[in-house]
Amino acid sequence: MSTSLRYRRVLLKLSGEGLMGDKEFGLCTETVNRIADEIKTVHDMGVQICLVIGGGNIFRGISAAASTIERTSADYMGMLATVMNALAMQSALEIKGVETRVQSAIPMDTVCEPFIRRRAERHLEKNRVVIFAAGTGNPFFTTDTAAALRASEMRCDALLKGTQVDGVYSADPKKDPTAKRYNRLSYQDVLACDLRVMDTSAIALARDNDLPILVFSLHNPGAFSRVVNGEGTFTIVDKGVE
Repeated sequence: MSTSLRYRRVLLKLSGEGLMGDKEFGLCTETVNRIADEIKTVHDMGVQICLVIGGGNIFRGISAAASTIERTSADYMGMLATVMNALAMQSALEIKGVETRVQSAIPMDTVCEPFIRRRAERHLEKNRVVIFAAGTGNPFFTTDTAAALRASEMRCDALLKGTQVDGVYSADPKKDPTAKRYNRLSYQDVLACDLRVMDTSAIALARDNDLPILVFSLHNPGAFSRVVNGEGTFTIVDKGVE
């Protein structure tokens, strides 16, 4: 393992929408393979990697619950969508020679392992990528919260969130050209200003466990490897200057 690495064990949070590419829903094979290449590059650097992937490209629970499906059922459907995305990413990584394990918070032994923290730690120690699927296993919690929870449980050095933009802005930069970009924020800044980096429970969990959150764009080739070294363009959310 390189001694120059800023972060040696990280959790990468990806949105399901980030796997769609130019499609309106589902998976874009080219996009999945490109992201798998980015993950392989960082894995080959000696970084231990966990993943949490959302399910919004297949099913979005809140919007469905607001229409015809009861919220709890909709959230469970969303969790199953995250398992589908996890299996797709596992396949893409293993084709590239990266050993990968999927662990689900909802037991489904036929397709993946159940979530067992110590087993997951052992996988990481053996240089396997671990993908945590099915969120927390409970309705009313997002995959953002699941990412903060798993990153804390696995004692990760940082939680990296790959998004559609290169950091945190005061507003959606695609809609508001005057939106201000931040290089660094405290957890309290994010909560007080309602910046929607991640949901409030995820931010609070990261704050309580002193887990830095780095927000960057996975659309920029090589961005993941640069951020792991503390380089490139990203916004860091941490406890701030004391």
